[in-house]
Amino acid sequence: MGRRKQKQSSFWVETSQLQVRGRHPFYAGLNEILDRAKFDCYAERICHKYYADRMGRPSIAPGIYFRCFLVGYFEGIDSERGIAYRVSDSLSLREFLGLSLEEQTPDHSTLSKTRRLINLGTHQAVFRWVLKRLAAEGLLSGKTLGVDATSLEANAALKSIVRRDNGASYDEHVTALMEAEGIEEATPAERQRYDRRRKKSLSNQDWVNPYDPEARITKMKDGRTHLAYKAEHAVDLESGAVMAVTVQPGDRGDTDSMLLTLSDAGCAVTEMAGQSADAQAVGPVDMVSAVGVERVVGDKGYHSKNTCQDLAEVGVRTVISEPERKRQKWEGQRAAQAAVYANRRRLQTKTGKALMRRRGELIERSFAHLYDTGGMRRVHLRGKENIAKRVLLHASGFNLSLILRAVMGAGTARQAADLLTAVCFVFLRLINGETDARRSPGPSVRPKRTHLDQFPHRCSRREIEALSTGC
Repeated sequence: MGRRKQKQSSFWVETSQLQVRGRHPFYAGLNEILDRAKFDCYAERICHKYYADRMGRPSIAPGIYFRCFLVGYFEGIDSERGIAYRVSDSLSLREFLGLSLEEQTPDHSTLSKTRRLINLGTHQAVFRWVLKRLAAEGLLSGKTLGVDATSLEANAALKSIVRRDNGASYDEHVTALMEAEGIEEATPAERQRYDRRRKKSLSNQDWVNPYDPEARITKMKDGRTHLAYKAEHAVDLESGAVMAVTVQPGDRGDTDSMLLTLSDAGCAVTEMAGQSADAQAVGPVDMVSAVGVERVVGDKGYHSKNTCQDLAEVGVRTVISEPERKRQKWEGQRAAQAAVYANRRRLQTKTGKALMRRRGELIERSFAHLYDTGGMRRVHLRGKENIAKRVLLHASGFNLSLILRAVMGAGTARQAADLLTAVCFVFLRLINGETDARRSPGPSVRPKRTHLDQFPHRCSRREIEALSTGC
């Protein structure tokens, strides 16, 4: 055994003595896609208005800024501090950003200030640029869209909410109610018991969080009540690409929020209408829909008379689940009645049922990648606009992963590592199979191996349970 000794670092290091860096195949492939489409030139062109006339604090190039947040999606990092630390700690990511060993990686404060400087429209332009890359690769149709929404936990606590009318905190409000009933100088335990017994409801019309006024009190999917935002996706049901994503107040209804989301998706499809895929495209789609969006698929939360009628008037067919309601009265509503009955007929067809199944598969997949494995289920930013910037870049990374999955068979760096590991295991099993075939003289029946045979020293079951980690 050796001993660790204090070493004095040398002042000069020859570049020939540096250890050769291994390029990460996933990020090398992603950089190849971005460089082929001249992403850095495009990013610098749309960010030209943010350049200062005179030299100020050294900043980062727009291409490096957007790449840092793509790393946040592919690595599943939720905070900007985590992104800055991960980039500074990895030679592969440093090469992905185009930084040499002598250059300093972006600090988290630089990422934060640059995000606040660049407006939401510029982030949306980058998202549209990625959609055009999908159309060129034959991975975008725009003919049939699925719509759904999920909740994102806000970076604010319920215990910090105050009254909108007088600015009193929740404890002060409960104390005032107790004093009105003649209970003076109540202890915290008595205040909790009183609050638990009384009939109460937290209304967004009465309460607000002073640190994040745009967050809304929302009941989450798991039953918890939390301050949250609503993220809504419009997904292409032929390729799974996210066509539009919007961040809206958590208490906004589905029939109201879908108008903004479908408007953004419709503008994106109209902008690329008729665009043909490249000759060497990796996707199955030949051309973006020339007539725009033709069908919209949604769950029962999006069903209403006005929704079906408005979409039918612009030539969009609806396949939206209809909730159980009482018998409707259609006096003076012939157009709404025709739209609702046509939607009901489409739901009963084989095509409608297949679209509903595909909607659940592809939209839930985008939610899982962006917010669960992507690390954005609980946001670390405040304000609807700041959160929308991060979500748009996360969705851009998700759309780029569709191209990478078609080319490399993996959509994230972790999937690429798992794929490489699986290939190595298959190769080793093939080698072991050939070795066993050479050793065996003929066909024979081997005894069935148990899990105890995997241990060469034949330890007992009690010893195996003691060594197990329980995972």
